[in-house]
Amino acid sequence: MKLWLARHAQPLIASGICYGATDVPADAQATLGAARTLSQALPPGLLVVTSSLQRCELLKHSLQALRPDLSYKTDARLVEMNFGTWEGQRWDAIPPSELARWTDHFGEYACGGAESVGQFMGRVGAVWDDAKVMGQDSVWITHAGVIRAASLLAQGIRTLSDAQQWPQQAPGFGQWREVAI
Repeated sequence: MKLWLARHAQPLIASGICYGATDVPADAQATLGAARTLSQALPPGLLVVTSSLQRCELLKHSLQALRPDLSYKTDARLVEMNFGTWEGQRWDAIPPSELARWTDHFGEYACGGAESVGQFMGRVGAVWDDAKVMGQDSVWITHAGVIRAASLLAQGIRTLSDAQQWPQQAPGFGQWREVAI
């Protein structure tokens, strides 16, 4: 079974800001371009599952206008990781001691008091498990963190103890990758 992991277009927020679960919009023109490219790559009969954040919903609506033959639903479990009090701060303004706690206790530390990587992996893993049971090729319109988590799940990795295990690469804004479930 194949899963397309599509990342939303460029968000309208300054570079270097931690915005994880913050509901920021995406650039409309970039979203339309991403939807056009994605619409040409997808075969018929897919289910498109979308994060509930507006930057992903915009891509879903743009794709839906081009590909009404696909099925669409929103799943809040595909939202980016919640960084709590770090949200809206510049990454370089987050105290180094906090970042060190996160990397030293990567699976368990709740970033900004909100969500740990372990909780995040569990949330994304639940959507992954639902997709396996469904047994249908699908597309997730989502975020870089979710795509990284899904890449680990595709390798059978569900828990992390070391920050070095976290994938560094993710598709660029408006791009996607394919994985097997």
